[in-house]
Amino acid sequence: MSRETKEENQDTTQIEINDSEEKDNNAPPTPDQQSQVPDPVDEEYEEEKELPPPTPEEVNELRQQAAKAEEFYDRLQRQVAEADNLRKRLAKEKQDAVRYANESLIEQLLPTMDSFEMAMSAVRNADDSTIDSLKTGIEMVHTQLKRTLEEVGLVEIDAAGKAFDPSQHEAVSRKKTDEADEGTVIEQTRKGYRLRDRLLRAASVVVAAPSGETEEANEQ
Repeated sequence: MSRETKEENQDTTQIEINDSEEKDNNAPPTPDQQSQVPDPVDEEYEEEKELPPPTPEEVNELRQQAAKAEEFYDRLQRQVAEADNLRKRLAKEKQDAVRYANESLIEQLLPTMDSFEMAMSAVRNADDSTIDSLKTGIEMVHTQLKRTLEEVGLVEIDAAGKAFDPSQHEAVSRKKTDEADEGTVIEQTRKGYRLRDRLLRAASVVVAAPSGETEEANEQ
């Protein structure tokens, strides 16, 4: 056999050995090899299995915490229900307060209404001899109505003879005069009223102007 033939046979043998090694490397691991590789899931499971059971003290503490949590939950449910009922009750009370806001005032005005009805009945049956008594009755009704309104806080603004106050008076004209100082209210054409400290209607007034000034009678 020649030298070249021997070298070719050696190369062929080397190639076969390399192919065999590659196949061995790519081949799947045998069951024995797989059993030697640790599984991370099994390791975690083993760690969990190794945890000691809770002690009686820990069990009692967990039971106490669970009982407190249940108690707090029941209390929260009751408070939510109470808050909802309170909200509904307040909404109804507010609605009733708006609807019947004038109930007290109207109740106090009912006697005055009765007096007016009596006066109207007297007018229908009146003759010349009852005019004076009818006038007296109307004056009594007016006094009664005024007293009732004063009891609920109505205050009449008396502007005549006082200095003009723009926060309570409304000047409808200026009139020259020597009988009063400039800026003094010399006439009240319409009464003003306050509800306690709140202005309901300003008094319409005529204000004194210097005698040398042309009279202004333009109403505002």
